[in-house]
Amino acid sequence: MNPHIWWYTARATGIVAWVLALSSILWGMALSSRALGPRPKAPWLLDLHRFLGGLTVLFVFAHIGVLMADSYVNFTPADVLVPFHSHWKPDAVAWGIAALYFLVAVEVTSLLRSSIRKGLWKAVHFTSYLVYVLATIHFLAAGTDNGPASRVAIIVSLGLVLFFLAYVAVGPGRAASVKRQAAPRRATRAGSTTAARETEGVGAS
Repeated sequence: MNPHIWWYTARATGIVAWVLALSSILWGMALSSRALGPRPKAPWLLDLHRFLGGLTVLFVFAHIGVLMADSYVNFTPADVLVPFHSHWKPDAVAWGIAALYFLVAVEVTSLLRSSIRKGLWKAVHFTSYLVYVLATIHFLAAGTDNGPASRVAIIVSLGLVLFFLAYVAVGPGRAASVKRQAAPRRATRAGSTTAARETEGVGAS
């Protein structure tokens, strides 16, 4: 058996976890930005987003478990759970640990969505962007596979994230939201105008 099999597996699970996290975020952005239509009705669309998020968690913990099983660095539980505790690239490892905690928070609140306030769920869910940023920094700083191909993949991923953010800001979903907010104001103004005309009519009679 290759003596470095655990280290290779740790690298592979880390890369797969990053790809899954990115895929989950992009799919969620596609749904929320209405890029897939005004109201996607197929249940599997949302189920795929949840599945990708859950799979990300599994691969992250697989990544951590393999790192601890490998004797190349000899990671301890504290090294992979406490920021800056690791003697091997403590800053780089800390980025990954921070991403882990935000990821767990997002997944836990998603599972409890029906029993917590919508505002809380939404605020925590927005930290998915932090998961992407922190995991990407960890990938570049701690990974040994951050060559040209990986950097191109990161640049492409950043472009996709920025595209969907722009789509949310100026796309059909934003226009629909503006119309919904404007409707009550138009109704109020219409009601005020009608009341004013009725008052004028009463005064004239």
